Amino acid sequence: MKALHLWLVACLLPSLAAAEIVWRGDFETGNRSQYSTEQMVSSDRLQVVTSPVAEGKYALKATVKQGDDPINSSGNRNELVYLSNEKVGSEYWYRWKVMFANDFPSVDAWQLFTQWHHDGCCGSPPVEFFVKGELIRLTLNDSGTVWSTALKRGAWQEFIFHVKWSPDASVGYVELWLNGTQVLKKTYAKTMFSGQNNYLKLGLYRADTVKPVGVVYHDGMIQATKREDVFPVVKPDPEPVVDAGTPVDAGSPKDPDPVVDAGSPVDPEPVVDAGSPVDPDPEPVVDAGTPVDAGTNTGVKPAPLDESEGDANFQGGCSATSGGSLAAFSLLGLLGLARARRRRS
Repeated sequence: MKALHLWLVACLLPSLAAAEIVWRGDFETGNRSQYSTEQMVSSDRLQVVTSPVAEGKYALKATVKQGDDPINSSGNRNELVYLSNEKVGSEYWYRWKVMFANDFPSVDAWQLFTQWHHDGCCGSPPVEFFVKGELIRLTLNDSGTVWSTALKRGAWQEFIFHVKWSPDASVGYVELWLNGTQVLKKTYAKTMFSGQNNYLKLGLYRADTVKPVGVVYHDGMIQATKREDVFPVVKPDPEPVVDAGTPVDAGSPKDPDPVVDAGSPVDPEPVVDAGSPVDPDPEPVVDAGTPVDAGTNTGVKPAPLDESEGDANFQGGCSATSGGSLAAFSLLGLLGLARARRRRS
């Protein structure tokens, strides 16, 4: 039961992952059952192989030998047919991979490896990929060759083909990418014949004049309605995250330098009170003090007496025996007092 569940998951996941892919012809079934029919002379001409492959596990090896004519028509062929029946106005994206064997013939004749054929009876198809000489070509029946490139052998090449199907050249168009690079920009042309639908054929179909055996490998064919199904969306790489490592611990915050206590503010030098401004030595003031009463005769000349008052016999002036000596002692006393005051100050 577990094996059955795994098988169911493996089968369902591809269809769920690409809902817009309308058909796969990538041979991952291990056989040719994805295609509608074969045109081959024998099964060894269209072999599903495991090597070489471009993707997955399986690919197709198409071989043509001169004279291979399974449908009794012009040319030699061994091809797979898928009745896709593209309608007028439909638009599809196709992607597939091709590798030409190392000994693939180099001849001046056409060798088709993929074509969209019309469902009418005769004539060249409206769209064909083929090799002629050493060139790979894309030819539209109404427009001729619209793209070519050098033939490479022994290497897988991826084709992405975008088509708007229409018999009107102003409506129909083609675009082509080879190995991821757009090699043909949108080119308007008739991609159908009027009144006919198209269908897909791949393998190898060539002119019956070609003698060497020809081998071509096919892988990975899908038909889709959206570009995203043939060009997987590639998400850009995220910006690399630079690991700066564990943050370096710089330690605890460093304390600021300690503040040195300069002590209490230093009191300014005391102001010495010099006392009251010292007056310059003044001229000594002789304090005459209180007039010394020298008695009757002081030596001080009193105001004139009115002759009508006092003793009319008084005579003023100092005599050598009385007023002169006393005045001298008084003066000496005053001088001593002045010196004493100076010393105190």
